[in-house]
Amino acid sequence: VQLVESGGGLVQPGGSLRLSCAASGRTFSNYAMGWFRQAPGKEREFVAHIGRYGGNTEYTGSVKGRFTISRDNAKKSMYSQMNSLTTEDTAVYYCAATSSWDVIRWFTESVYDYWGQGTQVTVSS
Repeated sequence: VQLVESGGGLVQPGGSLRLSCAASGRTFSNYAMGWFRQAPGKEREFVAHIGRYGGNTEYTGSVKGRFTISRDNAKKSMYSQMNSLTTEDTAVYYCAATSSWDVIRWFTESVYDYWGQGTQVTVSS
């Protein structure tokens, strides 16, 4: 599976962005998906995950209520609608795909089989 993120950019605090992750290759619905991010000088961290058919969505605490993860299997795409952005959301955002059925592990990087190259999100006034 090849993954390509898009939709990043520069936005003011309080603004919104919608990230997309386009997949190609194997059947998209065979994979649970996740978003991760890496801020400057920090380790990559989990942001959200979604199950194969749109269920099993979970978010890290700092984005709950502000970010919404979704997917469209017909379009082989996953999305992250990000609202009320703050400077703390500045990071490179990565999408990832896992063949694992163990929902508990979807929070961890190591369970993901495929990764995109990332898209930069900068929140600044």
